[in-house]
Amino acid sequence: MARLNVNPTRMELTRLKARLSTARRGHKLLKDKRDELMKHFLDIIRENMRLRKLVEESLIKAHESFTFASAIMSPEMLEQSLLYPKQSVSLDIKFRNIMSVNTPIYDIQMKSENPGDIYPYGFAQTSTRLDDALEELSHVFRDMLMLAQIEKTVQLLAAEIEKTRRRVGALEHVVIPQLEETIKFISMKLDENERGNLTRLMKVKDMMIEQELRKKATGTVLLAE
Repeated sequence: MARLNVNPTRMELTRLKARLSTARRGHKLLKDKRDELMKHFLDIIRENMRLRKLVEESLIKAHESFTFASAIMSPEMLEQSLLYPKQSVSLDIKFRNIMSVNTPIYDIQMKSENPGDIYPYGFAQTSTRLDDALEELSHVFRDMLMLAQIEKTVQLLAAEIEKTRRRVGALEHVVIPQLEETIKFISMKLDENERGNLTRLMKVKDMMIEQELRKKATGTVLLAE
């Protein structure tokens, strides 16, 4: 792992140790976030699969009923029956925060609470299979909206998990090893400088002792003379 290009000083060593400590804390927090996001993601995926199966089954039933109604009724009568709907829907979007991810919550309000308003026609000249199709679609409508909400949540969580995973990988395999390698290099360099300084001091001390011994020896010779 390539180390950082920095000056091997004690100040730089202290700064890098602080960065390494921060990087390790960030790495742990991001790993915890990733694991928690995965937990939410898997729970929502299971609900998504259950709801998708339910919606698909309901839509198949509605399609079958509508196909039978189309076979019985003329295209003009079928179009006229569905031309002016009596019921309408308004959609309100709110947001819920899941581990710093804003996920949507869809809330629908029906114009009328009367269940009969899903039929925009009289029953005299229409097929009961058309009634069945509209009733099935009315029941599955909220499930379809919930499915859309869940799938959007899955999409947002998946993007956040991938982003968090990349950050964890960058810290784990690049940033932290690089800081550790640089700290090791600076520590070795400082130790080497200290050993060099110590060696020089010992040499100076030996020279001073030797010089002192020579002075004493010279003084002794002069006294003897």
